[in-house]
Amino acid sequence: MEVVGAVSVHVNGKAEIEDFNLSAVVQPEPLHPIVTADKGDKQNGREIVSGRNVHTTCLEVTEPEANDELTGDKDAYMASVLARYRENLMERTKYHLGYPFNLDFDYGGLGQLQHFSINNLGDPFIESNYGVHSRQFEVGVLDWFARLWEIEKNEYWGYITNCGTEGNLHGILVGREAFPNGVLYASRESHYSVFKAARMYRMDCEKVDCLISGEIDCADFKAKLLANKDKPAIINVNIGTTVKGAVDDLDLVIQTLEESGFSEDRFYIHCDGALFGLMMPFVKRAPKVTFKKAIGSVSVSGHKFVGCPMPCGVQITRMEHINALSRNVEYLASRDATIMGSRNGHAPIFLWYTLNRKGYKGFQKEVQKCLRNAHYLKDRLHDAGISSMLNELSSTVVFERPLDEEFVRRWQLACQGNIAHVVVMPSVTIEKLDDFLNELVEKRSTWYQDGEAQPPCIAADVGSENCACASHK
Repeated sequence: MEVVGAVSVHVNGKAEIEDFNLSAVVQPEPLHPIVTADKGDKQNGREIVSGRNVHTTCLEVTEPEANDELTGDKDAYMASVLARYRENLMERTKYHLGYPFNLDFDYGGLGQLQHFSINNLGDPFIESNYGVHSRQFEVGVLDWFARLWEIEKNEYWGYITNCGTEGNLHGILVGREAFPNGVLYASRESHYSVFKAARMYRMDCEKVDCLISGEIDCADFKAKLLANKDKPAIINVNIGTTVKGAVDDLDLVIQTLEESGFSEDRFYIHCDGALFGLMMPFVKRAPKVTFKKAIGSVSVSGHKFVGCPMPCGVQITRMEHINALSRNVEYLASRDATIMGSRNGHAPIFLWYTLNRKGYKGFQKEVQKCLRNAHYLKDRLHDAGISSMLNELSSTVVFERPLDEEFVRRWQLACQGNIAHVVVMPSVTIEKLDDFLNELVEKRSTWYQDGEAQPPCIAADVGSENCACASHK
């Protein structure tokens, strides 16, 4: 018997343990090969690389040998794979900067619950026949966010989603149910899940232009509203855009709707607060996201700023909107207005655990740290002559895209066109930022030393005042 990248072979019928071959099991993922781009598969002249259907690495699933219970070969192999995988995760975590995940957490106290299949089926507020659930934790978390966003317990409905995208899908679905012939409006820099929702629900969708900051352009928004003034409006408002961390001006969006002849009974606003929905309440002078304004729903991710180790999110809407979605499910002995059926019952416990440990004051300190470190990174990039931008209410630092894709992969940077970004989270320290900056400056000096290549002009993305290219220095 031979197992790929494994630890065991049979010699003369006897099992022996070999040295573990890491390269055959856990490898740094190579760059995906460039594929021929179909129409629409190019952005700013860059070809989109192939998807994950290319098997660059694969841990084969093999059948246990007949005598495996006696030899223990399979258990030894799997233990080795997991140990090496853990080493790989620890190494890759050191170079995690481009995606908004808080990796600073310790949930050791919850290990005792991992032996249970906890499933929150159906409505969080109506217990089903399935008794192994965590609804009491889920409702506690929802009440915490309801207080944060200023809506009374008897006026809201919500649930803990499986990810941020599900929150957007649900919020927009509630809007569509309230206004079946409504037009969805979203800025061009909205998260891709918003446009996915439009396709899934077969909704008319208007992409609204953005300002240089990434914030929605309310002049273009007004023009598009007036072009569709006979139909209700369903609006996605970004509380932090994906690439630039821009915050749409909620008050100006509402004012624009009113000036365009849309009364509150003719529009529905969903606020996508995936990352900044939890940060904004703790930023001084930041505009408030609150149900005291004319909004219909808010969603936030639990695995981003909160630091839950599995994808999850929180979605809260007004109780008055949910009856159009809710249905009795006899099989569950409950009602259901969620998008998914089974929901991870562990996620609410992790969220409850963190909210209790940190509280409002703890999150406030972490927000201040993130904003302070983001300004530090922006200033150092500027001092190094590297084009960069930081929105006022954001911890997302945008800068010129590194020339070397291996460098991009090493630091796990998120890129779009000629720009990349670092999202400064609570787990991102000054030391990590210094390591990144020092390596970037060193690499950059070799990328452009012969004069054949020049740093890109990103004035169109960040404004000429933030661009340090040859034309804008």
